[in-house]
Amino acid sequence: MLIKTFCAAVMGLEATTITIEVNLTRGVMFRLSGLADTAVKESYDRIRAAMSNIGFKPPTADLTVNLSPADIRKEGCGYDLPLAIGILAAHGKVDERMLSDYMMIGELGLDGKLKPVSGALSVAIRARKEKFKGLIVPKENAREAAVVNNLDVYGMDNLYDVICFLNGSKEYEPLFVDTRKEFYEHQYACDLDFADVRGQESVKRALEVAAAGGHNLIMIGAPGSGKSMMAKRLPGILPPLSLAESLETTQIHSVAGKLSSGTSLITQRPFRSPHHTVSQVAMTGGGNRALPGEVSMAHNGVLFLDELPEFAKSTLEVLRQPLEDRKITISRAKYTVEYPCSLMFVASMNPCPCGYYGDPTHHCVCTPGQISRYLSKISGPLLDRIDIHCEVSVVPFKQLSQMQPGEPSAKIRERVIKARQIQEERFRDFKGIHCNAQMSERMIHQFAEPDENSLDMLRMAMEKLSLSARAYSRILKVARTIADLEGSEKVLSHHIAEAIGYRNLDRGDWAERGV
Repeated sequence: MLIKTFCAAVMGLEATTITIEVNLTRGVMFRLSGLADTAVKESYDRIRAAMSNIGFKPPTADLTVNLSPADIRKEGCGYDLPLAIGILAAHGKVDERMLSDYMMIGELGLDGKLKPVSGALSVAIRARKEKFKGLIVPKENAREAAVVNNLDVYGMDNLYDVICFLNGSKEYEPLFVDTRKEFYEHQYACDLDFADVRGQESVKRALEVAAAGGHNLIMIGAPGSGKSMMAKRLPGILPPLSLAESLETTQIHSVAGKLSSGTSLITQRPFRSPHHTVSQVAMTGGGNRALPGEVSMAHNGVLFLDELPEFAKSTLEVLRQPLEDRKITISRAKYTVEYPCSLMFVASMNPCPCGYYGDPTHHCVCTPGQISRYLSKISGPLLDRIDIHCEVSVVPFKQLSQMQPGEPSAKIRERVIKARQIQEERFRDFKGIHCNAQMSERMIHQFAEPDENSLDMLRMAMEKLSLSARAYSRILKVARTIADLEGSEKVLSHHIAEAIGYRNLDRGDWAERGV
């Protein structure tokens, strides 16, 4: 008897429909074909134990299972549930009439319990595209998959529940998630507030400019000056995610298996802060299963690298192309996948190995050679891709002891949102462009062309600081953002002056002279 069930293989953010064909004849052999990995091949052992423990005797027969299309690699344990249902249907224990209406995924425990799998949102999107009536998933994945409308999503506890549902012996209701209500309820939630930051007005201004234009930023200063504290509060002043951005971000985290149980949508901009021991693959993505890396997990949010020179130089250099293109293509012998990585890159570092070079309150014990080697770990090409450089000084006790809180994140966010709205209107005819940091060279000449006085100022800065052509473009982008915050239609000389002031680490001899 030949039975077909349906599931999906996830590669990158896309899912491909997989047809599981189960043929049962007389005999005692089990054969599995279709480019399955070890986890899929081991599924039959889990299925037999699960059947026994829920009261079904495993069939004593010759079973041939094919996973079609056979040229797509099948990985993971999400095939357990459709395989088990296919075997039971071929054995006559499950009514086959409903199998063509439903896609299903899930890992089986030996007791028959369904365990969550990664990529449920991508599978749900594929199921709707293929016009399946519904999707059967483990209960922990149900809310995640139910954000896809026009698709009935059933979250099941165990294999027995799925059997009862398909046989019609028990009624189950599909899970309904009011996506828009859930999204807008948590859109503005933020735990960390800039009101907690005392002093550092110039740095907060730089962070506001960076947030308003989506610019990359680096902070350099002594230990304890508040670099990490301010960076962690940056998502609180960024514009809230749109519903489309939220779905895309949730899909990436779903594929990576990083969604918390019962989560439906990621409603706040992600903040990723990997340790400096992170590998190249963990940063960019890849591995055996082509999972997204830190740059993709930070998509639509912030990637923060604390103590930047402590990261391996090879790991930092792989960031150059993703920061420029806002996407990353991972090519290996067995696959090629592309992940989006449109993010704000924020970094912090000390000015020297001991951390106190140039600090008026501490004595630096580093030699000039040590300082030069430490700073030169950050290559010129990477520094070129960072729009804003700012120095962070230690807050004096007088400011630190003030009881009056600083400006709250909500007020800063209002100004940032207003500037972003100006940019959205400006770029409404340009697909994929939403903020000034994404402008192309042609768009810079169209929207951020300086006047004669500003050009003279730029020429002097280029010659004095030995700036590159890319740094020239970055200055104009930042100046355009400063003008947007001010509500100015034109880029004026004082906007250019402030933008030049944010390139103080970009001079030709910065590695020798320090800060």
